[in-house]
Amino acid sequence: MYDAILCPTDGSAGSDAAVEQACGLAALTGARIHALFVVDEGIAGADGRDLVVEREEERGEGALDAVAEAGGERGVETELHLRRGRPHEEILDAATDYGADLIVMGTHGRTGIGRFVTAGSVAERVVRHSELPVLTAHVGG
Repeated sequence: MYDAILCPTDGSAGSDAAVEQACGLAALTGARIHALFVVDEGIAGADGRDLVVEREEERGEGALDAVAEAGGERGVETELHLRRGRPHEEILDAATDYGADLIVMGTHGRTGIGRFVTAGSVAERVVRHSELPVLTAHVGG
């Protein structure tokens, strides 16, 4: 059913829920997980940009290592990818680049007014523009 699952992560609780879903599906189907962390290149102004990006890359490496550990516990092959750019665009491009059949990603699980304030979130943009199925997982908030 699935050969390659793209699992974007930012290390949040919502991402952790998605990692669990992705690992479960991969274990059932024999799929490989492509874990992805995107360093948002718009995160810092001109001053201090290199330091901020470097810190984000370090945070990303930690988030990716957590996916590899979760996959390893279930005997799932996991490849780790760190990219730079606009997160939703990089996720969609990565799905194509890595031959994914499914994207599994977290949401923040916001409801009420918080949902409208964050309209245009990365998950929402991916769901709206993906040609692949997207499974979203969230932690209630």
